[in-house]
Amino acid sequence: MFIEAKGLKKQFGTQAVLEDVSFSVPAGSTVGLLGPNGSGKTTIVRLLNGVIRPDGGSMLVGDWDPIRHGDEIRAHSGVLTEGAGLYFEMTGLENLRFFAKLYRAYDETRIQQLLEEFQLGEHQHKKAGTYSTGMKRRLGMIKALLHQPSLLFLDEPTNGLDPEGIQLVLSYIRKLKTEGTTILLCSHILHQLEPVCDSYLFLEQGRILESGTKVELEERYTTAVKLRVETGLAAQDTYAGYCLERLDAATVRFYLPGKEAITPLLQQLTQETWVHGAEIEERDLESLYFRIRGKSHE
Repeated sequence: MFIEAKGLKKQFGTQAVLEDVSFSVPAGSTVGLLGPNGSGKTTIVRLLNGVIRPDGGSMLVGDWDPIRHGDEIRAHSGVLTEGAGLYFEMTGLENLRFFAKLYRAYDETRIQQLLEEFQLGEHQHKKAGTYSTGMKRRLGMIKALLHQPSLLFLDEPTNGLDPEGIQLVLSYIRKLKTEGTTILLCSHILHQLEPVCDSYLFLEQGRILESGTKVELEERYTTAVKLRVETGLAAQDTYAGYCLERLDAATVRFYLPGKEAITPLLQQLTQETWVHGAEIEERDLESLYFRIRGKSHE
């Protein structure tokens, strides 16, 4: 199921939360909606689900307009929000049975399968209010998946999880990708999303700063390259016309004008001395995000 948003605007009282937001999410893709807290990510999710109405612009979720067809969209989508919408006086199992019946998708086998996959099987008879923050998050994830939705809105899905829980959730997201589920993944923890997202939307103060795949964004915003090389190169300040910095006895950092300089540099190095490894530094999503933000503030 695809998503299209054009010129979205939303204001709460005198505060403008979204200003002229336009983006698309192709069917079957996983798109990261990234930005700091308060940038408007949750508001976008609520708009696309038809929970609130925009003050301007248009939206399509599949063939449905969220303003008029919120019920249809919610029937085919799963949503994980900050609060997860759980009933804390009910057990984990009672919560899942209740919501499965609400979705008209009650299947005890699937409920038990998801409880085991998210490592909550032994806790299913405990009241949800007694769960740790991470357990509530995982229970909320199960709730969003009960009816096998074709579209998922995941708002900060790894908040409150320990490292094992984070890997559990990210692994399940990768599984959903292979099944063709469309996923809009909101987060401000960028390094966790890099292994699962196909492309990214960078949101700040209610506006889309930039969008694209990581490769596309690197081409636009990465010029100079820092290349860390483990090599037997003798101590010197330059090599092959490039400045370098010695980090330790066997590691140097080259300052190159672009990625196209890497291959000829390494070819020359291997002809003269040993090379055990090479790595481009600061090419992670977080570094790229701060470059994009920096450009927008110039």
